[in-house]
Amino acid sequence: MIRDITLGQYYASNSPLHKLDPRTKIIGTLLFIIELFIAKDAVGFGFCILVLAAVVKISGVPLSFIMRGLKPILMILAFTFFLNIFMVDGTIIWQWGILKITIEGIKRAIMLGTRLILLIITSSLLTLTTKPIELTDGLEKLMMPLSKIGLPAHEIAMMMSIALRFIPLLLEETDKIMKAQQARGADFESGNILMRAKSMIPLLVPLFVSSLGIAQDLAMAMEARCYRGGEGRTRMNEIKFGKRDLIAAILMAATLAVVILERVLV
Repeated sequence: MIRDITLGQYYASNSPLHKLDPRTKIIGTLLFIIELFIAKDAVGFGFCILVLAAVVKISGVPLSFIMRGLKPILMILAFTFFLNIFMVDGTIIWQWGILKITIEGIKRAIMLGTRLILLIITSSLLTLTTKPIELTDGLEKLMMPLSKIGLPAHEIAMMMSIALRFIPLLLEETDKIMKAQQARGADFESGNILMRAKSMIPLLVPLFVSSLGIAQDLAMAMEARCYRGGEGRTRMNEIKFGKRDLIAAILMAATLAVVILERVLV
């Protein structure tokens, strides 16, 4: 399950989506998330699914690789689904004691489950198609106006990108520690959920020590390269807003307008 988490990973490809300016992809992700919360019925969510399917196709990232990232949240999806089915009042279609299933509950469960799945896919797609250094530059450029009021835009962007980059590193390290302990007789798969959670506790100490080592290596590497923050820092490759970014921005604005109109008119 640990290897199934795709958030923070980068999938190398030469697709048009990979070539977009990171600022375009960040803004596009935020706009699509807004669209997901604006959509209120099957038509709106169906349109969002079609748009996301087209983006996934353009990205060149295999759908199976993207869907693999949904496995770790299956328990959350199931809990959200059943909680809404049994806790929402409305037209009752089945009841047993205090438990009841309503039509409104089923609709809300499907809507929230779909929204959560699309959110995970969208967020994963951003990191899968954007290199960490490009993501840092894009976040810094977007937050640059805030630096005029004293907000350290570069430092915040660097911390966010390092945090995203550390996700796959820590997952890989956790997987190594689990295999090492399993080779020594540790059991992480038998028993109920509570027993499995307790069996994961011995992983915390070596994982904590390993993460400190990774952080120290990163700090030493940055110092060896004379990193002193964003003040006066130059870049070998400057990000530029091109024609394809303009086309993408127009398409993003159009999709947002369609979702808003569908909500207002329907």
